[in-house]
Amino acid sequence: MKFCHDGIAMSRKKIVRLMRKYGLACHIRQANPYRRMIKALATDDVAKNLVNREFEKYGPGKIILTDITHIFYNHGKCLYLSVMKDGFTKQEMAHEQSVSLEEDFVLATVLQLKERHGDDLAEDPWVHSDQGGHYTSVRFSKLISDSGLTRSMSRKANCWDNAPQESFFGHMKDEIDLSGCKNPEDVRIVIDDYMDYYNNDRYQEHLGGLSPNEFANFIKTGINPLKIRFSRKKSLMKGLNTPGQALERGGVAPFPEPRGSRISPCFPGTRSVREPW
Repeated sequence: MKFCHDGIAMSRKKIVRLMRKYGLACHIRQANPYRRMIKALATDDVAKNLVNREFEKYGPGKIILTDITHIFYNHGKCLYLSVMKDGFTKQEMAHEQSVSLEEDFVLATVLQLKERHGDDLAEDPWVHSDQGGHYTSVRFSKLISDSGLTRSMSRKANCWDNAPQESFFGHMKDEIDLSGCKNPEDVRIVIDDYMDYYNNDRYQEHLGGLSPNEFANFIKTGINPLKIRFSRKKSLMKGLNTPGQALERGGVAPFPEPRGSRISPCFPGTRSVREPW
């Protein structure tokens, strides 16, 4: 085409002969092997969107959100992280990482969920994902069915249908430091440490100032570990005002709303009751 613009008439065979003579070669874009792999895994077996963005409607252990994300480290190296998260308590329930996009690490995440939290799941729990090839694959569908779970899927190309999981990945990538990671094992240590921190020490206003594990324990026992009451209008605890409502969600009701409040020394910028509880 360049020769045509310059007014030079030359056949394709002559160009090939000259390129061979002078050792010239064109750069050809290589096919992405993982794209072919995902296409091979994918089927038309798309599940109904059972969740419909009501992530907290059914209480703990009912809606399990899952997704895959890229983790970049050491100047462009990449691995893949699969996570499963409780839509109500916000607990990270299972995670696996892999250096490839083969579906085994996604299946391992489901097995880890059953092993760690099988007794904590509600009746007929829903596993909610996007319509990616891993989640429509035959092996994934069979494992979900054999594990007593039900698939639910977001609408195509609609990240808002799995917003809490997407938000989790965003916060995680902002908060972890991978600058010292040289290999996948280094990344694994950082990810494992973050998951432990997130479940046990990352307190959330939406959970009434509790960490995800503390909130899950509060739902079961009614015991709140806070010595000073944390109060916020949009806290999940606000939705558990009566024993009946709490029992529907698998727990017991919290203490009544306080009559007076003051600035909490434990949580600057928030308000809490005057007396400890």
